[in-house]
Amino acid sequence: MEGQKLERGMIHIYTGNGKGKTTASIGLAFRATGQGFKVYMIQFMKGGIDYGELLHVENCPNFEIKQFGRPGFVNKENPEKIDIDFARQALEYADKIIKSGEYDVVILDEINVALEWKLIDIDDVISLIKEKPGEVELVLTGRYAPEKIIEIGDYVTEMVEVKHPYSKDISARKGIEY
Repeated sequence: MEGQKLERGMIHIYTGNGKGKTTASIGLAFRATGQGFKVYMIQFMKGGIDYGELLHVENCPNFEIKQFGRPGFVNKENPEKIDIDFARQALEYADKIIKSGEYDVVILDEINVALEWKLIDIDDVISLIKEKPGEVELVLTGRYAPEKIIEIGDYVTEMVEVKHPYSKDISARKGIEY
């Protein structure tokens, strides 16, 4: 199985205010690796926290994750230079990974948030999408997917929050939210 390539790579957009965007992309990654494909996830605005997916991937062949971010939250109204630098490094790295020909599925986790918060430029992301090799499946996650990105997508899924424990002041739980 290993060494096979997708005939046609498509674009997935997982967006919306509901839980499950990163989780859905990881589900796709596990399905792909189960069929012998190689997957790379680049996480924007995440770093320094032992997310469950990082711990699991250590034992999962053909699935790699790299984070670009620092612990804590980015200030949407006034992002620090370090946050902008991390996001731009992530985008440059994504370009190299996508064009390397080594990976069948590339996930750009939370890239839509990085766009909304003006950490990266939408024209750069659109160029990255349009220049991807034809056999690479590309997944973009995060709230706030811009209309221009949605238009490019082949699969567009919006997670809608109906109810969430945050509204009852229940904190994020290890193994469930991270």
